[in-house]
Amino acid sequence: MQKGKGRTSRVRRRKLCRTSESRGVNESYKSEFIELRKWLKDRKFQDSNLVPARFPGTGRGLMSQTSLQEGQMIISLPESCLLTTDTVIQSYLGAYIAKWKPPPSPLLALCTFLVSEKHAGDRSLWKPYLEILPKAYTCPVCLEPEVVNLLPISLKAKAEEQRAHVQEFFASSRDFFSSLQPLFAEAVDSIFSYSALLWAWCTVNTRAVYLRPRQWECLSAEPDTCALAPYLDLLNHSPHVQVKAAFNEETHCYEIRTTSRWRKHEEVFICYGPHDNHRLFLEYGFVSGHNPHACVYVSREILVKYLPSTDKQMDKKISILKDHGYIENLTFGWDGPSWRLLTALKLLSLEAEKFTCWRKVLLGEVISDTNEKTSLDIAQKICCYFIEETTAMLQKVSRTKDEKEALINQLTLVESLWTEELKILRTSAKTLHSLQIALT
Repeated sequence: MQKGKGRTSRVRRRKLCRTSESRGVNESYKSEFIELRKWLKDRKFQDSNLVPARFPGTGRGLMSQTSLQEGQMIISLPESCLLTTDTVIQSYLGAYIAKWKPPPSPLLALCTFLVSEKHAGDRSLWKPYLEILPKAYTCPVCLEPEVVNLLPISLKAKAEEQRAHVQEFFASSRDFFSSLQPLFAEAVDSIFSYSALLWAWCTVNTRAVYLRPRQWECLSAEPDTCALAPYLDLLNHSPHVQVKAAFNEETHCYEIRTTSRWRKHEEVFICYGPHDNHRLFLEYGFVSGHNPHACVYVSREILVKYLPSTDKQMDKKISILKDHGYIENLTFGWDGPSWRLLTALKLLSLEAEKFTCWRKVLLGEVISDTNEKTSLDIAQKICCYFIEETTAMLQKVSRTKDEKEALINQLTLVESLWTEELKILRTSAKTLHSLQIALT
């Protein structure tokens, strides 16, 4: 047998490939991480489990220095390291917040502190943390309008809502920023600009951990549950892991325990929640490959696209679906069309003489073989339509990448979203074909 051609050699090559793909490049030697570790140590944080590293596919994250067992504490961050509204109120901003009416929101307090400390530069006590924060974000609110136009329709609408929300947040905060002028030699308008507030808003929105609600009299009644957690927030998301994360009132530390096992030199992940890719993109600015929660949404317009326009009961059927909550969250997923989508199509496909059976449809009962077949046929048509539309969008994104090199990173992110949706739709089409064959 020729050397390197046997089964043992193939297994060894597969192991080597898997290891090289998952192993990161240690970045703890970099000056910004050395300074951060010193800063954290001064605040009583000690950690020997994790080190910052750069990984293929996920970028910067945390790598295990030793093997980690199920149930093991992977990080315990002292309260003194957390940036909360307590931090802000007890700072130089506290007196200005206390006298401002109506009271600022907890979010505004955190964002104001971040912008102010970033402006302070070397004078900021939080500089080591600020230095490792992203300089820019990829949430839809940060994307160029021509890139947002390439998003799926439902996500595009939410992205536009997000942009309007942040713009209103900025506009309503400008008077408060003006009250801070005595703290700065420069004009506050140049410090608390829209871009500066957008950066701070994204920092809190994408990186904050949850704490039990607190209440300061000088802040508005909006939930005060956010904390920025230096170092801990380097942990990336994976939908395939589970962790237990919470603030421990006894130890006064924010603690994370893993329910998975990790080998030495692997990237350690946490799970931000069972979010689909639209939610991950909207809230965090990334797309998760092979996300089991990923799906393709079917709008009302597409839902009725292949139904007969002559159906005189269509308006009544749509009304029933609305009343019973079956007009939204209709999806294709990795398992095919969702039960909700098929149920909606079965009701919409009811023949006139069977219309009185609509309650049985919502309860999951089979009305007839004809109804089952018709609903599957329509689901397949919708799926094929989406495949054509998604393929066309991918081609459009590809052309735009060639024309707009400055937007390559934003466009690549959008491209990855459409690519995942195309995979889901092709899988759904196969599932539907199998279901159709089973009925013949």
